[in-house]
Amino acid sequence: MSMKRVWKKGLVSVLALSLLAACSDSAAETTVNGNDMTLDEITEKAKEEGAVNSVGMPDTWANWVETWEELEAEYNLKHTDTDMSSAEELAKFEAEKDDATADIGDVGIAFGPIAKEKDLTLPYKTSYWDEIPDWAKDDEGHWVVGYTGTISFLTDKNNVKNPPKSWDDIKNGDYVVSIGDALTANQAQFAILAAAIAYGGDENNLQPGIDFFAELAKQDRLKGDPTVANLEKGEIDVAILWDFNSLGYRNQIDESRFDVVIPEEGSIVSGYATVINKYSKNPHAAMLTREYILSDAGQENLAKGFARPIRENVELSAEVKDLLLPQEMYENAKPVEDQKAWEETTKQIPQMFQEQVLNHVK
Repeated sequence: MSMKRVWKKGLVSVLALSLLAACSDSAAETTVNGNDMTLDEITEKAKEEGAVNSVGMPDTWANWVETWEELEAEYNLKHTDTDMSSAEELAKFEAEKDDATADIGDVGIAFGPIAKEKDLTLPYKTSYWDEIPDWAKDDEGHWVVGYTGTISFLTDKNNVKNPPKSWDDIKNGDYVVSIGDALTANQAQFAILAAAIAYGGDENNLQPGIDFFAELAKQDRLKGDPTVANLEKGEIDVAILWDFNSLGYRNQIDESRFDVVIPEEGSIVSGYATVINKYSKNPHAAMLTREYILSDAGQENLAKGFARPIRENVELSAEVKDLLLPQEMYENAKPVEDQKAWEETTKQIPQMFQEQVLNHVK
């Protein structure tokens, strides 16, 4: 709320005070700073709050269900979730400042800085802060990645005798490939970036990736949407997906039918970050949730859902480690180096992909 000028002298102070009071009452902003508290203090207050309400963190995504069950069992935190996209999560935080119903959300990494810029977040670094790579966290703790995804190939061995291991294998083969809707889908846009990196491009230069998919389109090899249903029907030879989706789809359809690899020449690593609502009614419970997500137990829960933990030195059980791809596959997989440049470049993708790729689809 912006204060309008009042020209009558006698009313200035009274109106100013009343307007300031209205401003302070209109948005239930949480002033607590978790970075100034001990974990014991946060835990005690979280138990008093007794609940944590999330958005975009449903039971079925990345095995969140076990984290919610363990938070309730260990700290008696009741939980609810409303599933929505990253943009919808931030819109909800902003729209409900007066009466927040959400405490914490899980958003694509690009939305972390946006949430901070919109002044929607409450900082909390957690006790695992030094184990989080610099690219995966905000300096003050306004957002922090909990798990990563890396662009991978999911190949249907019923259709393909020699599954591709590299971008060159796809380029020189005859596979029917799917990346989904690159005009709007985050995953498909990162697939373009991964291909660009393999052929000398980067977040500032997507042309090598656009050229790669344009060539597939001209050969009538770029088709379909990489959904579970389409994969199950055998309509796609190779789907280009986040590794946790590739592994999850393989697990859901048939473990023996699909091959999953990270392309050899290079790939892109991105992640999903927790954001704590600045207007949360249960801020300490939200902080404790972030703490738990980054703990060994929380990281293992995510890995059970095929999401790769952000803490590189986390101790996973042998059983859970076997669910993930071998570490050596990720040697040439890198995170975005210039996030701001990537944010600008993604705005150009719809027009580039439409004009240079989709116009060649038969």
